[in-house]
Amino acid sequence: MANFISEDDIEKRAIKLLLEQLDYDEHLNCFTADEKDLNDGSNRSSKEEVIFTDRVRKALAKLNNVPAEAIEQAIRELVKGRSGMSPMLANKQVHELIKEGFTAKVLNAAGREEPKKIKFIDFNNPTANDFLVVSQLWIQGMPKFRRPDLILYINGIPLVFIELKNSNVEVKNAYEHNLQTYYKEIPQLFVYNAVNILSNAVETKLGAFKAEYEHYFDWLRVEDEKQDVDRKRVKEFQVSLEFALRGLCSKEQLIDYLENFILYHTKGAYKIIAKNHQFIGVNKAVESFDKREGKDGKLGVFWHTQGSGKSFSMVMFCQKIQRKAGGDFTFFIVTDRDNLDGQIYRNFLNMGVVKEKEEVRPKSGEQLREYLSGNKRFVFSLIHKFRYPKGKEFPLLSDRKDIIVLVDEAHRTQYKDLAENMRLGIPNAQYIAFTGTPLLGSKRLTNKYFGDYISEYNFKNAYEDGSTVPLFYDKRVPEVQLIRDDEDLNADLAEVVEEEELSDAQQARLEREFASELSVIRNPDRLKIIAQDIVKHFPNRGYKGRGMVIAIDKFTTVRMHDLVQQYWREEIVALRKKERTAKTEEEKQRIKDTIKFMNWVDMAVVISFDGSEEEKKAFEARGLDITPHIRKMQKLDENGHDLEYRFQEIPEDPFQLVFVCAMWLTGFDSPTLSDLYLDKPMVGHTLMQTIARANRVAPGKICGNIVDYYGVFRNLKKALAAYATGEDEKEEDGEKTGGGNLPVEDKEKLFELLNQAINEVDEFCLPMEIKLDLILDSGDTFDEISLFEAFANKLLANEDTKKNFFVYSNTVESLFEACKPEIYGRRNEFELLEVIRYLRKIVDRKKFSGDLESARAKYADIIDQSITTVEEEEEKISGFEIKKSKTIDISKFDFDKLREKFKQAEYKHIEIEDLKLFIEDKLEKLLNQNVTRINFAEKLQRIINEYNSGSLTVENYFEDLINFSKDLRKEEERHIKENLKTDELELFDLIRQTNKKLTKKEEQIVKLAAKGLLQRLKEEKEKIFVTDWYKDEVARLTVLKFIKQALNPDLPNSYNQPVFELTCSKVVEHLQRLEEMGRQWAA
Repeated sequence: MANFISEDDIEKRAIKLLLEQLDYDEHLNCFTADEKDLNDGSNRSSKEEVIFTDRVRKALAKLNNVPAEAIEQAIRELVKGRSGMSPMLANKQVHELIKEGFTAKVLNAAGREEPKKIKFIDFNNPTANDFLVVSQLWIQGMPKFRRPDLILYINGIPLVFIELKNSNVEVKNAYEHNLQTYYKEIPQLFVYNAVNILSNAVETKLGAFKAEYEHYFDWLRVEDEKQDVDRKRVKEFQVSLEFALRGLCSKEQLIDYLENFILYHTKGAYKIIAKNHQFIGVNKAVESFDKREGKDGKLGVFWHTQGSGKSFSMVMFCQKIQRKAGGDFTFFIVTDRDNLDGQIYRNFLNMGVVKEKEEVRPKSGEQLREYLSGNKRFVFSLIHKFRYPKGKEFPLLSDRKDIIVLVDEAHRTQYKDLAENMRLGIPNAQYIAFTGTPLLGSKRLTNKYFGDYISEYNFKNAYEDGSTVPLFYDKRVPEVQLIRDDEDLNADLAEVVEEEELSDAQQARLEREFASELSVIRNPDRLKIIAQDIVKHFPNRGYKGRGMVIAIDKFTTVRMHDLVQQYWREEIVALRKKERTAKTEEEKQRIKDTIKFMNWVDMAVVISFDGSEEEKKAFEARGLDITPHIRKMQKLDENGHDLEYRFQEIPEDPFQLVFVCAMWLTGFDSPTLSDLYLDKPMVGHTLMQTIARANRVAPGKICGNIVDYYGVFRNLKKALAAYATGEDEKEEDGEKTGGGNLPVEDKEKLFELLNQAINEVDEFCLPMEIKLDLILDSGDTFDEISLFEAFANKLLANEDTKKNFFVYSNTVESLFEACKPEIYGRRNEFELLEVIRYLRKIVDRKKFSGDLESARAKYADIIDQSITTVEEEEEKISGFEIKKSKTIDISKFDFDKLREKFKQAEYKHIEIEDLKLFIEDKLEKLLNQNVTRINFAEKLQRIINEYNSGSLTVENYFEDLINFSKDLRKEEERHIKENLKTDELELFDLIRQTNKKLTKKEEQIVKLAAKGLLQRLKEEKEKIFVTDWYKDEVARLTVLKFIKQALNPDLPNSYNQPVFELTCSKVVEHLQRLEEMGRQWAA
């Protein structure tokens, strides 16, 4: 186990590395004992400021040969308030300002104004900039001061936020507790933020402003994106932060990252920053472009596995060439499927690289010629535009040398006539392939047409880095087997059915050569078995992501949908009957939840269909009605969204299960898609493309599942050997399967991990004399279930112990969810599972409701419901009840009785936990009523910290909590003493905060002013508060003006102009915060 390293030591190590090895110019320790002390070396005029203005001024004077007034204009633009915008839009605007510079108006020699571009950062000469490491900077927030660990400044601008934790504290803690708090309380810092770094030395995560934690990533490679990282060594020597700092924060790399590797959605919906492999890979691609002479137009193959962000890498590649290479390049993005073309176009559109009104998608070959002959920056097209009569040579479209062709997913269409025609049409272009599955084999066609690999990042790398989630394979082949188990024959079959639209010749060959195989695959009884299995499996999973059913052809796809719909309805009826006879409340609730989910789910077929009568008749001949499916595929919902958008972009949309045969299997990105139901022969790159649909990262999703009804495992092993590990092949059972551990595991591995996690909980508990198996060994002595409280009491003795137990039990719970639904039939293999889950309920007093129906139900909840004859034991457990967390009314507290009860309590830590949770709950409600009560939260945290550090005995801790409760009661009743309503008190406290030297008489005047302001706000609410007023600068200024007009005549003279301006600004910020929280205030 790695040695403990403190947050302070990690900070010192980081500063030393930045100064001594990465040549940062200076370190500034801004800590002051008094948080309000301005003498911290930053030269700020207010602790609310985060920009070091004097350093900005000095850097701008050095980098720009302009008058001082022009520099002051740029500084004013940089530091101006942006609270009227959404945080993301403000961050986007500032990033663009820093990247593009500011245009100042300068008087020339003739006395006329002329524009002068002022740069904030010299992107061409990184060392010309001022790099500063700042530690422990106090920032005045709302409502309190906050002090980030480290901030990296460039030219006086805070661009990199670094939060550190002790090595024994989870990194996620820095995200959940520190970063989220800072977002709310010191938002001014994150207006300028480029990237966040969170670390405990053992593990380091990087992420974008406002990104979900699931999208934070490792940075463990400095130069080689396909390098195998020794993660065990990184953890053992606690050097993860050093990797991140060396890999990203050197002067050259950080400047490059700021300029070329940060993207925003045009409407400020989200921010994208390059991950480790993208940064290295895109730079290698750009380097190949820079050295393009002598390569015959073959820039190379950018081989990054599916789900690793290739489409964003393409945007970054294009933008960097535009900024750094000069010239009027045209980027020609080529795909071979309509949905892929639409998806990649939308990606460039959303990132603002192309504008919605730009004509960049030619509708004909002639228009394509026009676009490529002109100076359009971007053109998007299907390769099918290069179709031409056989025997005729494709005409020249453009002989320009500054066309760069980006081929997305370089598959078979890129190596036949269409690809040859494209090269005849634009012979002097530069070609680069972006693919997750290049065509391999002896011919290595992708390399032949595009050149060598310039960047490799395989399936295994992505899984280990957390760029994708792991996949688990579950073989569920029906008893009916294929007639011939011929590997070559099945590979041929897979190749024929790869395309959805078969020519007449292909269809004839399919029916002629594979008649016996097709008859088995399409066998009605077999399809019924599969449909019934899907109906049982899909609603009973743990993580309920989207599902995709993949059938062999369009007809079987429609038939499978119809069968699943039929059995789905039957299952709902059967579940309703089960609900009425359920033996326990837990079982009944589970059935209710399943019925609710099944009623909510929508499903649809997505296939290609030309709308012809001939095709309709082909479905009718097979007893299928395609008409309702066509209508559904063409229908838009009430928001104008089609099926594809709903499935990809809206996680909460009921459209959760789709049936396909070839569409949506390539380049289709739906992060919440978690379960694939395969019933189609597949091999090689097509199989890899398909399984990757389930590997995207999404909140709450820990893995993807491949349910195999056809039997593709042998093909899957071969595909993974080629595409996933990059290792040499090896013989296994007489066949080549590749080396190393494959990144797709049999689902049985999940059960092994669950068993391991259970054992780890058991081992964690044993040193505290918590023997979980005693509960199982209790036999007929049901009273021994009271051991749960004794065990919980021990786990609650220390906050760190409780948190560590939560970490271990969270792992068990996550794996339990991932093992659903199969786990329901295997609970007897995991005897301690329910013991751990129930113990967690009791330890987590906040969530434990204790509303168990009876002792019988309670026991059934604790121990596997299937193993006991409850009737025989009923008498022994009659009246027994596990103690539930208390509901306490502070107004009825009898503190003396509470103290006496505590003295007599057997489980004192449980008593304390219940009291602490009550206090936290009460405090949360009081804070929601009045944000100025933050000092109470700080005081409570100090009491808890003292106890956890060992400074307080249990008895003293309890006494401190009692006294704190008394203070809370006084605060809760203070509005009565002040003769104010609770909402009036909040405004009074807020206004009083900016002027703390009020006389008693002035306090009364401020009370009246607060009352008057609230009354006017209520009266004028509809007029001044338009929807999202705080996001619009004009609307926000209207509110500010109203506040000033309301307060100006009523406040005492001690509110001079600066104090008055500050007071009004604080009130507006407060109203904005209430709006963002959704809190009703002027009801």
